[in-house]
Amino acid sequence: MTALILALLAGALVGLALGALGGGGSVLAVPALVYLLGFTPAAATTASLLIVTATSLTALYAHARAGHVRWRTGVAFAVAGILPAALAGAAAAHLPQAVLTLAFAVIATLAAVRMLRPARPSESTGDRRPRPAKAAGVGAGLGALTGLLGVGGGFLAAPALVTVLAFDMQAAVGTSLLVISVNSLASLATRAASTVTLDWAVIGPFAAAAILGAWDGKRLAAKVSGRGLQRLFALVLLTVAAFMLVDALTRLVRPT
Repeated sequence: MTALILALLAGALVGLALGALGGGGSVLAVPALVYLLGFTPAAATTASLLIVTATSLTALYAHARAGHVRWRTGVAFAVAGILPAALAGAAAAHLPQAVLTLAFAVIATLAAVRMLRPARPSESTGDRRPRPAKAAGVGAGLGALTGLLGVGGGFLAAPALVTVLAFDMQAAVGTSLLVISVNSLASLATRAASTVTLDWAVIGPFAAAAILGAWDGKRLAAKVSGRGLQRLFALVLLTVAAFMLVDALTRLVRPT
């Protein structure tokens, strides 16, 4: 019963973040699965991809109905990440758990710092012509991140769409969900034959709560300034990252 309650609460938070911010919730899914629900890092990254895919597709539908998805550009951006996501997903199965945990803690810290930085007014003005080569490079990097760590990369996709492709924030949030969905599906395809054991009694309620939370997040984004939510989420993320960093370093230095 305790595991079910924790799965529902964690899933709701993940969905809320994805629906409201177009990313970030997936960065919480892995530590929640590991530290609250007892998953190994390998199982957590695979389970996270399943949860993130289902939730992102739901949130994508909601944003698409509101006209916030730029399909052509989003597909091109996401396609650049498919191969890196597949390769990184295959490599993740061969890496030590402590290394995956450490890498995740570093990425989570960078994401939190990026969220806490004040918005620059110049980002929405001036000449912001899309640069295809740079956009493809960012897309490939997000794909690799997705495959390796089991996160959708939305916390990086939305800022990249604003700064590299000159999207307004609403379009960036909606289109980032398309990128997350494509990257997550590509990474899942490489893990289809994985021997990792998954606890579906936990994953099912977690995903269901995340899907419902995504709808609430979409409504919340329309009513509340996303800046306050983003800062709160960043502080939570920093706390999680610090805990994971200590855990990873302890595993690495512990005598075998």
